[in-house]
Amino acid sequence: QVQLVESGGGSVQTGGSLRVSCAASGYGTCWYRVSWYREAPGKEREFVSQIEPDGTTRYADFVKGRFAISRENGESTVYLQMNNLQPEDTGMYFCKTKGLGTPPPCLADLGVWGQGTQVSVSS
Repeated sequence: QVQLVESGGGSVQTGGSLRVSCAASGYGTCWYRVSWYREAPGKEREFVSQIEPDGTTRYADFVKGRFAISRENGESTVYLQMNNLQPEDTGMYFCKTKGLGTPPPCLADLGVWGQGTQVSVSS
């Protein structure tokens, strides 16, 4: 059973930095994608960033140049380094993993969500 544990949220002032992490267990040697989403009060959950097993990354336009997603080789933890934080970055940050069904006999899954970690940026 896949389990995710997020940590690292907190409160900072505008321009500050935070690093959130997502520790996944239960995938063994199966490949999985890790994504970060965020949800601000009264708004829909939105995509922030993702990293593939081969290290390929993708970012939402509103975080390009400020956020960096990474995964150390061999580690099951993915980090999202957030720099130059702005009040509009405030929200609950959720990690989501998705098993890709490779290598065999691994199976793909529909995605697993973490419990979220709060990020608050004050002006």
